[in-house]
Amino acid sequence: MSRTTRTRLRLGLGASAFLLASGLIPSPAHAEDVTDYSITVDPNTKGAKIDKTMYGVFFEDINRAADGGLYAELVQNRSFEYSTADNTSYTPLTAWTVSGSAQVVDDDGRLNARNRNYLSLGAGSSVTNAGYNTGIRVEEGKKYDFSVWARAESGTALTVSLQDADGTLAAARRVNVTKSGWARYKATFTATRTSSDGRLTVATSAATALDMVSLFPRDTYRHEPNGLRKDLAEKIAALHPGFVRFPGGCLVNTGSMEDYSEASGYQRKRSYQWKDTIGPVETRATNSNFWGYNQSYGLGYYEYFRFAEDIGAMPLPVVPALVTGCGQNKAVDDPALLKRHIQDTLDLIEFANGPVTSEWGKKRAEMGHPKPFHLTHIEVGNEENLPDEFFARFTQFRAAIQAKYPYMQVISNSGPDDAGSTFDTAWQLNRDAKVDMVDEHYYNSPQWFLQNNDRYDSYDRSGPKVFLGEYASWGNAFKNGLAEAAYMTGLERNADVVKLASYAPLFANEDYVQWSPDMVWFNNHASWGSANYEVQKLFMTNVGDRVVPSTATGTPSLLGPITGAVGLSTWNTSAAYDDVKVTGADGNTLLSDDFSGDAGQWTHTGGGSWEIQDGQYVETSDTAENTMVSAGDPSWHDYDLHVKATKKFGKEGFLVAFGVKDTGNYYWWNIGGWNNTQTAVEQAVDGGKSTLISKAGSVETGRAYDVDIKVRGRQVTLYLDGQEWGGFTDDKPAEPFRQVVTKDEKTGDLIVKVVNAQSSAARTAIDLGGAKVASKARVTRLAAAPDAVNTETNTAVAPVTSTFDGVTDRFTYTFPANSVTFLRIRQK
Repeated sequence: MSRTTRTRLRLGLGASAFLLASGLIPSPAHAEDVTDYSITVDPNTKGAKIDKTMYGVFFEDINRAADGGLYAELVQNRSFEYSTADNTSYTPLTAWTVSGSAQVVDDDGRLNARNRNYLSLGAGSSVTNAGYNTGIRVEEGKKYDFSVWARAESGTALTVSLQDADGTLAAARRVNVTKSGWARYKATFTATRTSSDGRLTVATSAATALDMVSLFPRDTYRHEPNGLRKDLAEKIAALHPGFVRFPGGCLVNTGSMEDYSEASGYQRKRSYQWKDTIGPVETRATNSNFWGYNQSYGLGYYEYFRFAEDIGAMPLPVVPALVTGCGQNKAVDDPALLKRHIQDTLDLIEFANGPVTSEWGKKRAEMGHPKPFHLTHIEVGNEENLPDEFFARFTQFRAAIQAKYPYMQVISNSGPDDAGSTFDTAWQLNRDAKVDMVDEHYYNSPQWFLQNNDRYDSYDRSGPKVFLGEYASWGNAFKNGLAEAAYMTGLERNADVVKLASYAPLFANEDYVQWSPDMVWFNNHASWGSANYEVQKLFMTNVGDRVVPSTATGTPSLLGPITGAVGLSTWNTSAAYDDVKVTGADGNTLLSDDFSGDAGQWTHTGGGSWEIQDGQYVETSDTAENTMVSAGDPSWHDYDLHVKATKKFGKEGFLVAFGVKDTGNYYWWNIGGWNNTQTAVEQAVDGGKSTLISKAGSVETGRAYDVDIKVRGRQVTLYLDGQEWGGFTDDKPAEPFRQVVTKDEKTGDLIVKVVNAQSSAARTAIDLGGAKVASKARVTRLAAAPDAVNTETNTAVAPVTSTFDGVTDRFTYTFPANSVTFLRIRQK
């Protein structure tokens, strides 16, 4: 039960809106259906204070969010640094086409030690760059600044041109290379027509060395020449975020912790280290991005601090803790290296806040910003799966930081999941050490978000505060945004515990996607906010300063038993199954298969390959994911499932499913998952999975395990080799009607925020507790079909504003089906 009191319910004139017994999802209803609710507001009691920084954004270079995205550079692989270390398909000439002779060189003639490669272009030869997506985007009448570092022994002239398949996009420019040593040369183009398919060509009449071939739009966000792509930056600015978390994510806690130097062998696969990313762009290190491409660090810490300042957001950097995560899970045991990283973190704070007379404050001033950036929060580590090892290092970071900068809030984390042994251990360590704030991350199904609105109601008010640094439901449809909006009402209600929150990831280039869903999508010529973006924007621009206590009635619901067929599956593993038996609660056999014949009772709906081998049903691939086969009746309930399972070879264990309705809706017991390190029960709803119970555990190859699952009502008990492993009760309703009320101290407005994530309207009696209010309310609403998705050409989910004239201290308002509605009510 959440703090939102469940009081009496009144059914409306239409059909009442029930939650489906099987999935707890609001049932379909006709447009005229109405369910009655009531909201009671207590305007005379002060609720939790909401910090100005409550909602922010998390920028990580994933999905080409930086190079090819927010960083405005139009040339891909401008420094010829691409490598197979970044991506097995890469070469130093990826994105370039050579006419004539050209060779990428790594020798002592390079531009500088940290910029290892350069291009040796033969006489009468040229190179052409393809940019990102379909090409280089230029717009008619706009200016584009070209630059290149070049060296020619006897002097030469470069001819630089912009064209697409239809011809010239700007008048070609002649660039005279006059020095035998490296020098930077510039030119400016004015586009004569618009194209998204442009190509930049550099041709030479004599042998020339080239590096840092660059083309920037003159029209960038705030700061040129190393600026940000305007439309993407403006979409972030429009959110008015309270903070910007940066740079990761998995970029922070993966790869080598060494620096980029001769001493370390110029390691490419490194954690994101801030000193690599400042200074002149031609001297910045290159790095292999964890997400499978190269990152140039043209967008680095200085640009990040400037951008946060530009949009009025608090900077929140994340530094490595020397414990890798994101599947790597290794603690780096090197005291000298740890000491260096701790000093780097102290230097980062000095770079942000130090006076110009300090070593790193001077470097900031030299880059163009003598004033400090007013850094107050810093996060150490990201999603470490080794909580004890992480915390041993975190405490050393924290001690050093707070000794020198006692005002600095040092943020810890609780691992990559919303629950489980790692989460519990990490939280206990954080509580015992009285850390300032703990960063939680989770990606779950819409149902999970509808079920867990009360998550923070029971958190210790005197313990560490919560930073919800990464969260999202699995999808970019409006139903996902609705579930997240419902959850955000719980975040605001608990603003005394949840101090910061940011949806993640922020950006995705549609042609370079490693992770989905994402808040903002783009290509080389357009960008568009997802339905989730519109939800975030509505909340972030209408936060309020304080929670006004309120209660609401809930939705009538029926909790029927867990129903569904049974299934077998694997994940990057070959496994064999035998002696499957399903027995009803009355003792009758519902299914029995010892695979002595064929597999005719089973339907293959996943990947991989299944066949009968020696009286066992075997999935033979160790590279396929989710290879589900299922059998039985989706209406089955209250049964016992027995399976004998054996791992043959591969990375993980085996999966036994129950409550299987279809390919996107089921439960499975994942035994030996996560690279054979954990065993957990996961629930899939519309394809998105949530973890219900998890423990550390692995399985032995070649050993036969007896797996038994007992389903009774909504209670499930699990047995491994005859011993009870654990159980759970899945009885939390996915409440579709959620609300919170806040107050804007500046205007005096009461902001009534209501989410109605169901297909019937919510006729609601609102009692403002005697508050004296104006009769007109300003209404901002998002309403669309649950499956509506915003695209480049169609904005199906967008805010609509109107006025409601009928407000008194007690009035009735009908919130449409599938809607998020904010009523701003002026108090007299």
